[in-house]
Amino acid sequence: MRRYASAYERELKDLLQGDPRAVRAYAKGLEPSDRTEFERIIDEPFLVIRAAGSLGLDLIALRREFAFPLEVKSSAEETIYFTAAGGRGLVQLEGHRRAVARVGLTVLYAYRRVGYRDPDPWRMYIGTKAPIRGILNLVCRRLPTLDTTREGNAILHWEQGMPLSRFLSTVRFLTETPSVETAT
Repeated sequence: MRRYASAYERELKDLLQGDPRAVRAYAKGLEPSDRTEFERIIDEPFLVIRAAGSLGLDLIALRREFAFPLEVKSSAEETIYFTAAGGRGLVQLEGHRRAVARVGLTVLYAYRRVGYRDPDPWRMYIGTKAPIRGILNLVCRRLPTLDTTREGNAILHWEQGMPLSRFLSTVRFLTETPSVETAT
């Protein structure tokens, strides 16, 4: 199972760091207007570092305005329950929350739906509290949060996540420098 997860970590890493081959292959399934917007990641990439560890974060995406610790999940199922596998996901989530709270960051969850035909199979979520201020706060306020069961346990519903293409568009919109026309 872990072997497949690492393939999806690599896929997301390639997309976020703007690998032209990976970005164009992924964008083929998107609507033409979304495709053009998505392909802008080639010229405006993140620096992405794999931070693999059994209970650690999977990826860290960096760009001038952001540092996004990312936890990558993949499943053929519509819902991922953090209580599965003996509650390992809950332990991991609590560890992530403690780690980022100390430094003012937030963990993003990226959920790759496997074997499901959708032009944009990645979904993004905020896994911890949003920072109090800054551009990171603006991005995080637009992301859906992890859902919870009646018992209070975290779950991911794929349908409730923000598509990766929309996430990247939101990041770009919030960080673009407005062009100022000079009067002549």
